[in-house]
Amino acid sequence: MRAYVLEKLSTPEAVVVIDETGFLKKGSKSVGVQRQYSGTAGRIENCQIGVFLSYASAHGHALLDRELYLPKSWVDDQARCREAHVPDGVTFATKPELAQRMLERTLGPGLPVAWVMGDAVYGSAQSLRMALEERQQAYALAVACKEYVEVQGVRKRVDQLAQTLAREDWQVLSAGAGSKGSRLFSWARIELAAPKTSGWQRWLLVRRSLEEGVKPAEMA
Repeated sequence: MRAYVLEKLSTPEAVVVIDETGFLKKGSKSVGVQRQYSGTAGRIENCQIGVFLSYASAHGHALLDRELYLPKSWVDDQARCREAHVPDGVTFATKPELAQRMLERTLGPGLPVAWVMGDAVYGSAQSLRMALEERQQAYALAVACKEYVEVQGVRKRVDQLAQTLAREDWQVLSAGAGSKGSRLFSWARIELAAPKTSGWQRWLLVRRSLEEGVKPAEMA
């Protein structure tokens, strides 16, 4: 798949997206199945969870890699794992850890990636953000409102930081076309403490609906 993407879809402006999806199940034998939140169903269901990497460019999009999430309830039950033919030595890994594994084996020489994108499940994992910075890979990952960031030597919660912004700090921009026309939001950005890598910057990008709410993301 990586070779196909490199030949057919790659561009310097392409992005890699980290996301997960649920596979609804009725029984208890499928590897990794348990009652857990499924974005597919929008609620807690009996399901498996897969973490995926996809590549998107102006030429199209394709899946690059995948990992099956194995909950602790499975890892802690070796008899159940053996019955389901889970390989020996498989240990528990969080979803961000699975994503980091895939990024390490997928991102490499020759495959252009402008940005790595993901929601707060992955953006709130500081280890994943630091791994991307170490490989000098730009990213835009959502973070939870309770996340702390460093601004001018002081750690602050991102929701409280957003509340300090003045009216003139915000500008209305489109997030793309929707079923009812352009999807308009208010946007603002705040410069964060610079990473160790020379020539790079970190920013907190905040998206707010025109009526209410704030959705922050960290960018580097």
